[in-house]
Amino acid sequence: MTAADTEVLRDALGLLKDREQVAERLLESSAKHSYDPDTALDWDAPLEDGKWFWPPELVSLYDTPLWRRMSPERQRDLSRHEAASLASLGIWFEIILMQLLVRHIYDKPVTSAHVRYALTEIADECRHSKMFARLIQRSGAPAYPVSRLNHQLARVLKTVSTTPGSFACTLLGEEILDWMQRLTFPDERVQTLVRGVTRIHVVEEARHVRYAREELRRQMVSAPRWERELTRISSGEAARVFSVAFVNPEVYARVGLDKREAVAQVKASGHRREVMQTGARRLTDFLDEIGVLRGVGRRLWTSSGLLA
Repeated sequence: MTAADTEVLRDALGLLKDREQVAERLLESSAKHSYDPDTALDWDAPLEDGKWFWPPELVSLYDTPLWRRMSPERQRDLSRHEAASLASLGIWFEIILMQLLVRHIYDKPVTSAHVRYALTEIADECRHSKMFARLIQRSGAPAYPVSRLNHQLARVLKTVSTTPGSFACTLLGEEILDWMQRLTFPDERVQTLVRGVTRIHVVEEARHVRYAREELRRQMVSAPRWERELTRISSGEAARVFSVAFVNPEVYARVGLDKREAVAQVKASGHRREVMQTGARRLTDFLDEIGVLRGVGRRLWTSSGLLA
């Protein structure tokens, strides 16, 4: 273990907990509350007529002029395609996360609880990716890959990202979707299968968020100044990319809408802006407190639309 692994550290939120103790608790939770989606969900049950695939208030066009001209059937169909788009984004992001976690533990003690939990999380993310892929297929919607540019930018990120930058990006991808899914799984207007998928994801992602938050706090205290500055900028750029990639514009064309008009109305939507900023607020408050939202990085976060 390095000195940073074992020394007592403090940040604006107080004393940091011992890294091994945090990992041991997360391992205990994983043993009690982990799921196999292949057996925990009824994939053969018929989809329910008249139900949404995503809460309407979380659909990107909600409360826009275009939304108000759409029939209820078309609105629900858009929710189906947006759920598939978000599941596709989730798979893309989790594949990135798994590679970043492998890089993080590559030179750490293989018998430590910290490494064992990282491997446990990688196993969780493998199951989640398969679960999301199966949900896309079951919904009858296509997969929606990110743009070629964002796909290649992520390839660069996976190669050059430092440890604090990796965990900041991890939280970006996890916490906004987590907020939306916490609204989804208890919503009886939504398809039962979608509610089951989001419930599993919420339960298991809570551990992932705890692991990433604790490690990012540690890194922002112990990393050299240049690495902290790079984290501020890289996380801001990641926020900008994430906000653009959140819903693939092809979903609008799939339900017979003019893609350019739909994108323009989403950008102009005060409701959508409030949804995204509310979903990000718990994360941005945390990042602000530990010193990530400063300088150029803060301006990038603001330009992403995720920070007011």
